[in-house]
Amino acid sequence: MADPKGFLTTPREEWPRRPVRERVRDWDEVYVPGALLPIISKQADRCMDCGIPFCHDACPLGNLIPEWNDLVSREDWRAASDRLHATNNFPEFTGRLCPAPCEAGCVLAINQPAVTIKNVEVAIADRAWEDGFTPPRPPDRLSGKTVAVIGSGPTGLAAAQQLTRAGHTVAVYERADRVGGLLRYGIPAFKMEKRHLDRRLDQMRAEGTKFRTSTSVGEDIGAAELRARYDAVVIATGATAWRELDVPGRELAGIHQAMEYLPLADRVCEGDLEVSPLSAAGRHVVIVGGGDTGADCLGTAVREGAASVTQLDIYPLPEMERDEDVEPWPTYPKIYRLSAAHEEARDLRTAPAADADARLFAASTLRFTGDEAGHVRGLHLVEVDERRRPRPGTGRTLPADLVLLALGFSGPDRHDGLIDQLGLAVEPRGTIARGPDFETNVPGVYAAGDAARGQSLIVWAIAEGRAVAAAVDRRLTGAERLPTPIGPYDRPMTA
Repeated sequence: MADPKGFLTTPREEWPRRPVRERVRDWDEVYVPGALLPIISKQADRCMDCGIPFCHDACPLGNLIPEWNDLVSREDWRAASDRLHATNNFPEFTGRLCPAPCEAGCVLAINQPAVTIKNVEVAIADRAWEDGFTPPRPPDRLSGKTVAVIGSGPTGLAAAQQLTRAGHTVAVYERADRVGGLLRYGIPAFKMEKRHLDRRLDQMRAEGTKFRTSTSVGEDIGAAELRARYDAVVIATGATAWRELDVPGRELAGIHQAMEYLPLADRVCEGDLEVSPLSAAGRHVVIVGGGDTGADCLGTAVREGAASVTQLDIYPLPEMERDEDVEPWPTYPKIYRLSAAHEEARDLRTAPAADADARLFAASTLRFTGDEAGHVRGLHLVEVDERRRPRPGTGRTLPADLVLLALGFSGPDRHDGLIDQLGLAVEPRGTIARGPDFETNVPGVYAAGDAARGQSLIVWAIAEGRAVAAAVDRRLTGAERLPTPIGPYDRPMTA
């Protein structure tokens, strides 16, 4: 604790964002380049080095937050990087994309603004790359054991890196043409530029991890054949089976799933396309779903030049402060949060009829209507109460010629045949069943991440990858060598 009075004398200061009208003209990250390092040491000083740091429990990775806060406050960046990477393979990802449940669990947050843990994390990660503190770490010797990892999202990448560094020969199979899963084709570049992903992948290749792109296991290669080739298989395909909206008019053209829309925008940024076939340019866009994926669609549509963009959230407008009776500290509260995309929509007035920024809260879609050509032109909605019952007399119609469904995911997509070919047991909700060691009902086949846990946060995905790697290594070597941050049945803290 470098400054024992830091939390009393220093106010919370976050990484400033670029002006809205500047940043919506490009796909670069929304934050002011270079503006974080000058403030971050003082922000780290606000950490109280608590006797019982609840931020540890709020973070499934068990990040050593007070330790690296203290090191940053002293500007010992190398040691801070070592402590950060001791629990997190990809802090440059989580520092940009995680909603920071650790900050909700910060003891200071009981009665003051929390420590800017997320900003400290990304500052350490970026400084580590700049100063060369993250060289490849290939194993000293190979074990002679082989592992296939199916899926190259954060879970698959974390598992692969841990197992490669443990000396196993690891191949990652990815059905897309590039590695990264939703980090590549799903997360917009304005939230995380792909250079951060590419840099980490180069490190993994130098360590010995092999990548097999454009390979769908179950289609391009049989799942049973793959299992026969390797000593162990880790399934980390994510939860890509999107939820549908079963209302009249769903069959109209112009209604698409968010994960049909977002990857095309990413491909434009990759240089694969000049213009997205689903571009929002000049169109009235309505996004159904109030979560992070919906906000990603919002920021993307704004950058594409939509005529208007409105986001529907079936939940009521959240309160500005935590309700201690319902969601007491240190749980992660549902409060009103203004993401970069919502700030942009608010300032640009993309949705004049919205309750706040671009969002209509407590809004439920009744039906879609279209024109004679069969293209959607309107979305009919109604306000609902806390039990999602319609409120009489609250119906209205929004103009809509592009509707994006961002309703979440129910489990892994089964169209490739992977689950059926291996004969994997599936939970009633559609996720892959597994035991206490992450192993499925098929010996030597493990399931981790959203494919087994269900839709979750990136920090949980990385924790799952590290934990399943420990389980696989234990099977292959008979020894406890890798950390296990979580078990398959662990869940976030709730009241």
